Amino acid sequence: MHIPIELTTERLELRPWRDDDAAFAFDLYSRWEVARFLGRAPAVLTDPADAVRRIARLRALEDDLRAFRVVSVAATGEPVGTVMLQPIPASGPEPLRPSGDTEIGWHFHPDHWGRGYAAEAAGALLAAALRDLDRVVAVTYPENAASQRVCERIGMRRVGPTDAYYNVRMELFVTATEEPHGDTPAARSQRR
Repeated sequence: MHIPIELTTERLELRPWRDDDAAFAFDLYSRWEVARFLGRAPAVLTDPADAVRRIARLRALEDDLRAFRVVSVAATGEPVGTVMLQPIPASGPEPLRPSGDTEIGWHFHPDHWGRGYAAEAAGALLAAALRDLDRVVAVTYPENAASQRVCERIGMRRVGPTDAYYNVRMELFVTATEEPHGDTPAARSQRR
């Protein structure tokens, strides 16, 4: 997969993380309303040094399978959120193993919710990913209706509840062009 280093939309720029994004990262990820839907054990950042470490980790993870981008308003350069593509691990014994699927996700600052930025940025990243990939998935906590609406706005199709990833029960969305089949990597491998 080759995701361009920078993507632009009508209103937004998607670019790699930089060292000077640490204050934004801390402000974003220290908010419970953002962190409550992230990961298997949601937690907020409590130390600005954690934001610096997070940025360094994301930059080190960037490769042909992973893209982590800061989303900023094109007219001002103000960061408003993040989008990412990465391999999603299959449920199973620890450590979790790759599922073979690629996940898209986004995290936006509450000051910028309701403006369509998440759908605009995620839609651009998804379009870039689908040049190289046949399938992209998104998973949301069942109560995360806002992210579910973003999935639908960017053209993903709701499959329904799944426990196929992260050892967590989530709502699964897949790229809409995919034929409707079962929702697990195991079900897909059995069809081959």
